[in-house]
Amino acid sequence: MSTLRTLGSVGEPINPAAWNWYYTVVGHKRCPIMDTWWQTETGAHMIVPLPTLPLKPGSATKPFPGIFAEVVDHNGKKVKDGEKGLLVITKPWPSMARTFYKMEKYFKETYFDRFPGKYYTLDVAMRDKDGYFWALGRADDVLKIAGHRIGTAEIEGAISHHPAVMEVAVIGKPHKIKGEIAKAFIVLKPGFKASDTLSDEIRKRIRTEMGPIAVTDEIAYIDKLPKNRNGKVMRRVLKAKELGLKLEDVVVFD
Repeated sequence: MSTLRTLGSVGEPINPAAWNWYYTVVGHKRCPIMDTWWQTETGAHMIVPLPTLPLKPGSATKPFPGIFAEVVDHNGKKVKDGEKGLLVITKPWPSMARTFYKMEKYFKETYFDRFPGKYYTLDVAMRDKDGYFWALGRADDVLKIAGHRIGTAEIEGAISHHPAVMEVAVIGKPHKIKGEIAKAFIVLKPGFKASDTLSDEIRKRIRTEMGPIAVTDEIAYIDKLPKNRNGKVMRRVLKAKELGLKLEDVVVFD
């Protein structure tokens, strides 16, 4: 007799395509996926599926009992369901960090000064009509292309839907006219080769899913993406190398 098991997902936002692959290929369509949202600073899972909740591919579902989360605009005003905004936690919780060692001022300014009385996660998210939360990436990974704010995670999601793509990371580069442009670093699946034709196909997919503004100006094919010990993609390493910066000039907490 088979035993029911669960699968876990933490760190990077998992898009619906990856969720379905994980559920179908690894879990054989019988293992629920615990796609959680939390941070080192929170000390525990904050938004996480419970056994009674139906799952939605790509969503971490709802806040754990006792956790109060909202999606707000840049002025701290709660946005409507279905609109993207900044994820905040509105009330304290038992495991929250109190400070960073020898970085008290940085801790306060980063997480609490932006929205007084709330913990600012630095993440972009969306809450749907059913109250499910969708993590869309880091706020500092939001590009401003020709006046449009676009999350790198959204572009990465569109690119990952191409059957040739195994992994992808997107960064922003300064541009005199557009303000910023998007550059994609792509790791291909075995059996696929980089070509102008493939790049055109990928750009066409981005255009179809997101519109012409989000289309990447540059695409680079690489063997692997830089990651930390937890497997999280370090886009700051790609950006430092691309822009010729010292790594400490683009450091963020991973």
